[in-house]
Amino acid sequence: MKLYIGNKNYSSWSLRGWLMLAQPGIEFEEVKLRLELSDGSPFKRAIAAVNPACRVPVLVDDGFAVWDTLAIAEYLAEKFPGKKLWPADRLQRARARSLCAEMHSGFGALRSNFPMNIEASLPEVGRRVLDENADARKDLARIVQMWTQQLDASGGPLLFGDFTIADAFFAPVCWRITGYGLPVPAAVQRYIAAVQALPAMRAWTEAALAERDFLAEDEPYRTAPAT
Repeated sequence: MKLYIGNKNYSSWSLRGWLMLAQPGIEFEEVKLRLELSDGSPFKRAIAAVNPACRVPVLVDDGFAVWDTLAIAEYLAEKFPGKKLWPADRLQRARARSLCAEMHSGFGALRSNFPMNIEASLPEVGRRVLDENADARKDLARIVQMWTQQLDASGGPLLFGDFTIADAFFAPVCWRITGYGLPVPAAVQRYIAAVQALPAMRAWTEAALAERDFLAEDEPYRTAPAT
């Protein structure tokens, strides 16, 4: 299998797909493409060859392409049932899918105002946005509510105890909260620490920090470093 991804520092959806493979130990080949989104760019040409939607991540298994992270999640769960990517209990599987679907379709203010940037530390931006943007505050409050309720139910350290697709879906949010210094309660801070301590997450973070590849469209709050 091959997984096509974008820059590890910025690409939140790539992180989700990558964690679903790497953390449970599923073998795959990583194909990383620099996120150049202009028409005719090397990224657009390369990704269009495997995904007509021209987005990452894309999983290619024996020549068959699966795109969109929810579709990749279900494909992997069916192909590797022994990896227990969804909770074993039927009701908990339904709850995990509900949380993932909410993340997949919602939290627009959180995403647009706090783009994932693992290398950055921008607490002043976090304070300003939360002061000025009611939708961003609402999204953060819902994340805190969601995680707190689920951690109370499971006992932690992850949302359903052990690693599941749900934790992969929320891993980029952990970095958004960390990078922008967003205020969250202690239980949520412990969950974030547990996600960031996962071996696969540590490996992704190390690679992200080593990229040193400034993409202006993904850096709305900073300017390019002097050369």
